[in-house]
Amino acid sequence: LYEVKAGVLAAKENTSLPIWVTMTFEKSGRTFAGTDPAAMALTLDALGVEALGVNCSLGPEDLIPMVQKIRERTSLPVIVKPNAGLPDPRTGAYAMTPEGFAHCMAAYPEMGVHIMGGCCGTQPSFIAALHDQFKTEENVTFPADQIPKEPVNGVCSASRTADLNGQVRVIGERINPTGKKRFQQALREHDMNYIMKCAIEQAQAGADILDINVGLPGADEPSLMTEVVRAVQSVTDLPLQIDSATPEAIEAGLRAVNGRAIVNSVNADEEKCAQILPIVKKYGACVIGLALKKSGMPKDTSERIENTRMILEMTDRYGIPRKNVIIDCLALTVSAQQEQAMETLHAVEYVSRTLGVHCTLGVSNISFGLPARKMATVSFLTQAMYCGLDLPIINPNQLEIMDAVAAFRALSCQDPSCSAYIARFANRPKETALVITQKDTITSAAAAGPQPESGTAQASDTESLIRRAVIAGLPDEVRDQTKLLMQQKTAMEIIEQDLIPALDIVGERYEKQIIYLPQLINAANAASAGFDLIKDSLAVSGESVSKGRLILATVEGDIHDIGKNIVKVVLENYGYSVMDLGRDVPPERVLSAAQEYDIHLIGLSALMTTTLPSMEKTVQVLRDAGHPCTIMVGGAVVTPEYAASIGADYYARDARESVEIARKVFNQTGVRTVY
Repeated sequence: LYEVKAGVLAAKENTSLPIWVTMTFEKSGRTFAGTDPAAMALTLDALGVEALGVNCSLGPEDLIPMVQKIRERTSLPVIVKPNAGLPDPRTGAYAMTPEGFAHCMAAYPEMGVHIMGGCCGTQPSFIAALHDQFKTEENVTFPADQIPKEPVNGVCSASRTADLNGQVRVIGERINPTGKKRFQQALREHDMNYIMKCAIEQAQAGADILDINVGLPGADEPSLMTEVVRAVQSVTDLPLQIDSATPEAIEAGLRAVNGRAIVNSVNADEEKCAQILPIVKKYGACVIGLALKKSGMPKDTSERIENTRMILEMTDRYGIPRKNVIIDCLALTVSAQQEQAMETLHAVEYVSRTLGVHCTLGVSNISFGLPARKMATVSFLTQAMYCGLDLPIINPNQLEIMDAVAAFRALSCQDPSCSAYIARFANRPKETALVITQKDTITSAAAAGPQPESGTAQASDTESLIRRAVIAGLPDEVRDQTKLLMQQKTAMEIIEQDLIPALDIVGERYEKQIIYLPQLINAANAASAGFDLIKDSLAVSGESVSKGRLILATVEGDIHDIGKNIVKVVLENYGYSVMDLGRDVPPERVLSAAQEYDIHLIGLSALMTTTLPSMEKTVQVLRDAGHPCTIMVGGAVVTPEYAASIGADYYARDARESVEIARKVFNQTGVRTVY
């Protein structure tokens, strides 16, 4: 999705021609990197493309679920260009006939699809059959009522969507330097590790969206915003809110966001709106409008409503739909202006119910200067949610506040069967005081799933700090913990007892699609920080450590190596030494390297059906030479049956399976060396 967004922006900034975009989805319902159809449709519709949809990878029937999800999120013309089924690895022939292809495509017009064609395996005859199908088949219609007039709205990362449908979505407020000396220090020192931990903690605590503010006197805010957005995106999959008063910083943040974001904020001021709203429109973001004027804070409900109407007039003028506008009715400090709390609540109720606009509040502002702040904050938050507040900006790390959100969701039917509420409180101590302790957890929400909230005994306590840092994808933390462990353990003990078990947990979550490729790579790179430190230390004493050596190569004629490169990263971070021969590698070069360096595990990759004969030839060259080796093969067009037919020992579906094969091979041959 990041690449598609870059392409769309490049096109829009250099031409006025219409833009059509299709993406390739796997049978799991996501792209190779984990993007789901809802996030794709939300992001591209908001960016202003003219048509969007799917192409390649699967046949017509398998793409139906993805197209249905896209159709729910956009009223734009939808494109469908499937493959003619799947190819036979040996012959390259595709399974479907032109007539069969056309027959399967008949379902799409009934789903509101406008544009149809074919991808891999289709020929002019397929398109002719498609034309004839709709020319002659009387029961095929193009019903306009299948195109949603009000698609489901929301904000998203590449892999997670937060619907803006009136249900409460928590915006985490902690990535903000205001009043936080440690956070200010982290920004000045570009300590992204600390900031990433702040993001992880909020995600783990239940935030739905993360606010990012890097406003620091004297800082290069646009550059810093980009750096922080990228760092946060590397460890959590939550949608983001770009919070700044500087147009350049807002644009920098929106450009770096992988998905669709919220901008915080504008107000009822022509000049401010003229600076910010064109940027909001260009990037298709949602926007928060503060119900105040340049002249000062509103005094009562009616002034807040008047300012809201002015903001809506300006967003209308800039072509920003009201469904994408969020109004902040301003929570002021009751210790100084007690009457303002009720004025805010009345305004929220009017804006949400009469004007039909989303509402947000910086809820904690209400309790500044009061004792027992959490009590006042929770009470005000609860009242505000019942008045229509659906996007509270709060500290999700405060348990009582998130408990109030959970209770509201259950009582307002936003939590079906109260299942989330029950799960949250099922293991709480009964009829005892709940003691909350601050704990510096570094377990990624994206990687770890739901966590217990209370007490000192969390599930992650059984994991070492280094393990949790690997899972979270925090290389600096892994490096620091490795230094400490090297004073207590040997190199192999750290690898076997800490780094490898952490990668195993990540691998299991990847297989179960709890996490996706970006998180898998982040964890592997974090583990690499520990491995590199161990290797450097051993090099000083003249040693090196490896669990075994192997060769990887993309076969002759094939120039695709993304899959091979991912396998290399993951294998290396499991402690294996990888000789990467690159792409388009002749069989003789594979044999020569294997013989010269005495390597006995060889991995071959191919993406195209036309290069599968090269894979077979490479296996044959190795066998004919009599070099004792185990061969694993993989790639998009390779199947287990094909692997067996060409004499390969193993078929590796993905990087995770490559690791299991390496483990099996080196344990079988007794190879576990320090050399």
